[in-house]
Amino acid sequence: MKLPYKEQFKKVVIPEMKKEFKIDNNLGVPKITKVVINVGLGRLMTASKDNRELIKKVSEITGIITGQKPSSRPARKSIASFKLREGMSIGLKTTLRGQRMEDFIFRFINLALPRIRDFWGIPLKNIDEQGNLNYGIKEYSIFPETERIQNAPIFGLEVTFVTNAKTKDQAIKLYQLLEFPLWQKNQ
Repeated sequence: MKLPYKEQFKKVVIPEMKKEFKIDNNLGVPKITKVVINVGLGRLMTASKDNRELIKKVSEITGIITGQKPSSRPARKSIASFKLREGMSIGLKTTLRGQRMEDFIFRFINLALPRIRDFWGIPLKNIDEQGNLNYGIKEYSIFPETERIQNAPIFGLEVTFVTNAKTKDQAIKLYQLLEFPLWQKNQ
């Protein structure tokens, strides 16, 4: 069995990163500071008759996945062609830190990603220059805790792992040491 995030970080990441990048202090080693989960409701809202019930159901499912109630993201301005009104809820956002973040990372790597059909790994292009990893999930059903949920709309999630790495190379090494399944296409 793989180690939880904290143990993996102390036993594997800190020594390797200090050696490879010549970091003197343990606190200088890059780490994941937070995980942000976003759910867009745009397509679901146009197809649904009862928007409040839809938002409640999606919020409940997102809360089950993250272990924390998501906050609603309202529209900033009205756009008639999208049937969007100012103040209408168009998304949900959850920011995880601390123990909930560590638990989510462990479940994401070890339980959710292996359940994705035709999964080859997370492409390196999903890591930006600041070292943040963005990954989109087409269906929330890859999380095992959602198996008993019935009569729910199918929606996707966008997961962002935010690091304090100074370079993209440090972030890639951090994700590799934390056993994220990164994948680089052959050039």
